[in-house]
Amino acid sequence: MNDYLIGIGKRIKEIRKASKKTISSVASDAEVSNGLISRIENGRTIPSLPVLLNIINALEVDVSDFFEGMPKPSELAYIVSRSEENATIEKEDEAKGFSYKYIFGKQLSSIGFEAVLLEVQPNSQREKVETDAYEFKYMLSGECYYTIGDDEVLLKEGDSLFFDGRIPHVPVNRGNISAKMLVLYFFLNT
Repeated sequence: MNDYLIGIGKRIKEIRKASKKTISSVASDAEVSNGLISRIENGRTIPSLPVLLNIINALEVDVSDFFEGMPKPSELAYIVSRSEENATIEKEDEAKGFSYKYIFGKQLSSIGFEAVLLEVQPNSQREKVETDAYEFKYMLSGECYYTIGDDEVLLKEGDSLFFDGRIPHVPVNRGNISAKMLVLYFFLNT
């Protein structure tokens, strides 16, 4: 996966916000679901070319203007991410009790990388999701169950979990306090 592919979702969100469009209106105009727009914007999936073109059309921008604003690859051997680049990630309406804070997302050589702080509230609700990345979770505080496929794993403060994000998964907080975790996404260049 290269910088253009990783940056597509960010670019869609940037244009959507600048034009004051909602996820719902873009999804409706592009004839896709709200959840798909959310997953694309938040780097959990990459749209097919026909879907991307429909989204660009729904955003009411020229294709050339869309790609003009895409991030350019870095020639450096290191990456710095500044705090002002951090942003709260919007999730689909069906996700209740989930708060994502985007803290890092760059491409270096053949690996794309994103880091997110996730807070899962008690009694949170969301369907299982899939991402086009390998995922690493580190529990900062609290505890929650992580459902991956048909398996369920209890994660407590200090525990870690690594898995293929293409397997449907969801964290579930059955406790009384919020659970906070660091989430790392690894997108491999294939």
